[in-house]
Amino acid sequence: MYQSRIPGNVKVNCGVIKPVDTPQFSSCLYLTSLRFYDTVYEPAVMELHPGFHSTRLLVLAATVLTVAFAVARIRRFLVRRQFARLHGCKPIVRRSNKDPFLGLDRIYTIIQSAREHKTLEQGCERHRLLKYTFSSKQMLHNTILTSEPENIKTILSINFKHYGLGYRLEQFGPLLGEGIFDTDGDHWAMSRALIRPNFTRDQVADLASFENLIQDLFALIPRDGRTVVDLQSLFFRYTIDSATEFLFGQSVGSLRMNGSDSEFAEAFNYSQEAITMRGMLGQLHKFYRDPKADKSDRICREFAQQFVDEAVRAVQSEAKEDKKESSETKRQKYTFSHELARRTSDKRRILDELMNVLLAGRDTTASLLSNMFFMLAKHPAIWAKLRSEVASLEGRLPTYEELRNLKYLKYCMNESLRVHPVVPMNERKALQDTVLPVGGGEDGLSPVFVPKGTLIGYNVYAMHRRPDFYGPDADEFRPERWENGKLQPRWEYLPFNGGPRICVGQQYALTEVGYVTVRMAQEFQNLESRDPGPWEESLTLTLCSRNGTKVCVTPA
Repeated sequence: MYQSRIPGNVKVNCGVIKPVDTPQFSSCLYLTSLRFYDTVYEPAVMELHPGFHSTRLLVLAATVLTVAFAVARIRRFLVRRQFARLHGCKPIVRRSNKDPFLGLDRIYTIIQSAREHKTLEQGCERHRLLKYTFSSKQMLHNTILTSEPENIKTILSINFKHYGLGYRLEQFGPLLGEGIFDTDGDHWAMSRALIRPNFTRDQVADLASFENLIQDLFALIPRDGRTVVDLQSLFFRYTIDSATEFLFGQSVGSLRMNGSDSEFAEAFNYSQEAITMRGMLGQLHKFYRDPKADKSDRICREFAQQFVDEAVRAVQSEAKEDKKESSETKRQKYTFSHELARRTSDKRRILDELMNVLLAGRDTTASLLSNMFFMLAKHPAIWAKLRSEVASLEGRLPTYEELRNLKYLKYCMNESLRVHPVVPMNERKALQDTVLPVGGGEDGLSPVFVPKGTLIGYNVYAMHRRPDFYGPDADEFRPERWENGKLQPRWEYLPFNGGPRICVGQQYALTEVGYVTVRMAQEFQNLESRDPGPWEESLTLTLCSRNGTKVCVTPA
């Protein structure tokens, strides 16, 4: 009676269960469940309800599904255990929370440190205490946290295809759509192929647009040496103007708005705050409603859409004109949106990619400028040394090559990106069962098994401040540590990510920051901090100073 219910190709042997012989193990459990049903459950039911045949089918289906689920879980456990043994993996013994079930203590710590604006500082201390790779439980999710260069290299480069960030789409999608920062696989590859050609040396080396906006920036900086100005606010307005000029061919003109941002800039700011909030809420963000965020997202995308439509029309018009005339027209002014339109006619795709590049181009550059000038104002000797190097230009506007040859300027930018990386923390999700090279066992030197679906957070801020990489003064801002090739880190220094997803616009951002810094050094002799306290974090999608960059300046 039982043999007829088992597939003909399955041989049942319940004497020995071999860990890897899953069909045999499955058949044994299946047979046992049927015997229990026919010998115990079914006679009892039929005695009480002789005509209750539908119940029999329901119970049988439920039993089979339960057994199948149990078998799948057991099989997965056995396969993973064998995989981990094959790679010499050992479990992570260090945990960041005491509650092993829901990790409620860790959630409380995260909220408290965010309120105190010490998320990065406390995270850095935790990484040092727990030897740079540890696990964390947050509600039902297990997370691995690391600041080990070898682990980060494996995630971002060696096993790049084992990890993804497509899960970001729910958080980023309302503002950015589907673009280079929230997709994986073929979609991401096409996004990168569309964007990367727009950051050629010719485009990066074109400094005219930076200079056009510099005068608007200078007009808003008091020169009496007594009036306090927040350079951070001005830098964010400068970079939104330069980014929109580069992407759309038309600046939003926030520096000319009499002390306030444009409607677009204000909406863009709030939309990013909403992304941060959705990220903090995790899965609970589905129950969170923010009408202002919805309105801000709509304002931003509708604003950009008009430039997408214009770019597509312009490119279609070019196609109808003489080829030579079209080439001459293109050389008159470079516009990022037009270049995208030449590569695809999909307006939704163009819009999404423009929003992604705008986010990166505006915030990372402004954050770097703000953090660096905060430290320059706190260290007058460093500012004086930087001005001395800039004096070699004899007051003329720098060329692209001259910018690249200003070594101390480069050291200052490197050091700012080390001490205050603009994207201090990041994460990836494992797309398959995989392995990290270190972090397991009591000594933390053994490989670690990473199950599919595990989130791995890598802390660049903590890695950049490790004393074993940067010395006992790793927390200090000291550009001289980069002089004469004294410091040549590899994966220990990661200001622009690494591997296939390394930032395509990093040279553009560094050129813009370098140009603005040189022009500030040429224009102003004294740069005096008016913030009595130390730098404090303001952590959203990027990292900048909580109190801004408050200074007084005097002209050169």
